Amino acid sequence: MNTKPNFPDADAIKKTNLKHHWHAFTDMGSLDEKQLRLITQAKGSHIWDSDGNKILDGMAGLWCVNVGYGRDEIADAASAQMKELPYYNTFFKSTHSPVAQLAEKIASLTPGDLNRIFFNTSGSDSNDTVLRIARAYWAGKGKPEKTIVIARKNAYHGSTMAGVTLGGMEAMHSQGGPLIPDIVHIDQPYWYDEGGDMDPEEFGLMRARALEEEIDKHGEGRIAAFIAEPIQGAGGVIIPPESYWPEVMRICKERDILFCADEVICGFGRLGEWFGSIHYDLQPDMISMAKGLSSAYLPIGAVAFSEARAQEMFATAGEFFHGYTYSGHPSCCAAALKNIEIIEREGLVERVRDHIAPIFAEKLQTLADHPIVGEVRTRGLLGAIELVPEKPSRKRFENYGTVGTICRDHCFNNGLVMRAVRDSMVCSPPLIITEEEIDELVAKARKSLDDTWAEVK
Repeated sequence: MNTKPNFPDADAIKKTNLKHHWHAFTDMGSLDEKQLRLITQAKGSHIWDSDGNKILDGMAGLWCVNVGYGRDEIADAASAQMKELPYYNTFFKSTHSPVAQLAEKIASLTPGDLNRIFFNTSGSDSNDTVLRIARAYWAGKGKPEKTIVIARKNAYHGSTMAGVTLGGMEAMHSQGGPLIPDIVHIDQPYWYDEGGDMDPEEFGLMRARALEEEIDKHGEGRIAAFIAEPIQGAGGVIIPPESYWPEVMRICKERDILFCADEVICGFGRLGEWFGSIHYDLQPDMISMAKGLSSAYLPIGAVAFSEARAQEMFATAGEFFHGYTYSGHPSCCAAALKNIEIIEREGLVERVRDHIAPIFAEKLQTLADHPIVGEVRTRGLLGAIELVPEKPSRKRFENYGTVGTICRDHCFNNGLVMRAVRDSMVCSPPLIITEEEIDELVAKARKSLDDTWAEVK
């Protein structure tokens, strides 16, 4: 690849950026040119910065570039569509070929009878759509009092007002309130941080039954839905004990509340199945998705809804007053269709399940012997490394979150992108990552752990 060290316009671009660009999830008051990283190119599992540094992207962007960077086929598909029909909306009985084809393709991949696809532009507004559908569904069935949606603490469901409220992150709740009413939160199945001396499976049952307790607290006649990620991604790659999901499914079925699986991170091969719901044998009424749907080459999201539930809603609710200007954008749909074609043609879902995920798990686990590492856990191509001052107590560092930030910065300086969630280092590499690149990831992670331990011990 033709990299461009000492990118000639780097300083000017950084100055312009700092003057005008308001970054997401960034303390703008402390951001300066030295901290700012200018990413210029990408190919496969790597990115390059304006100084010519080659960096392994252990996060696949933001959990999303599943097929890796540099897929000309996707760019060509989007370009061809733009030349034919760059845009038309899907409001008021209008459609076009790419949106119809993509809806059919998604329906063929989802579990159960999730046959109706509503298109959005991101995971955040997909979860807005989930909230709207859940409440409209019950109102149409003559139960308008069923408005409460149960979610989990430390969950992430997006950055819109509905997404923030559904999510359970206190820092996000502290800004921009008041939040949307009738959304409540139960404890998460985070055994490492919150399980204490309990057996993990016993802990999983206890946290699952918190859902039942919350239903009883408000009354079953008030509960519209429960929303949860199969594995909490931005919360720190929280992998629930095996006892958790079967008990949750029992409760949802017995209580007749809608279950929405937020598959924005877990979908499209991340866990070695098309959806995390297939991996865990869940039976959701809705799945929200985005990210891996197009491998982030163009912004697109969707909600898949149960055919049986949809038919009930269509018969009773009338017009659904909901949608976005770019819902089912033809060029984005074309990119998503080509992305799914690549995943199928190259067998990437099966590759993750049968080959690369076991290698990833085995090699990442070698970091468990490091003095600063309390636990290493993986599922599919999701991984987390817990940072602790001493083992095996699970005691945390003072100023929880500071050490994770230190380690994140060492990772980047060592040519690796990993993300810090408090004092957990998490990773989510592209599905096309090679064995050699996993070795590179683990070696650079170990060097970064060494540098972090030397700084904080």
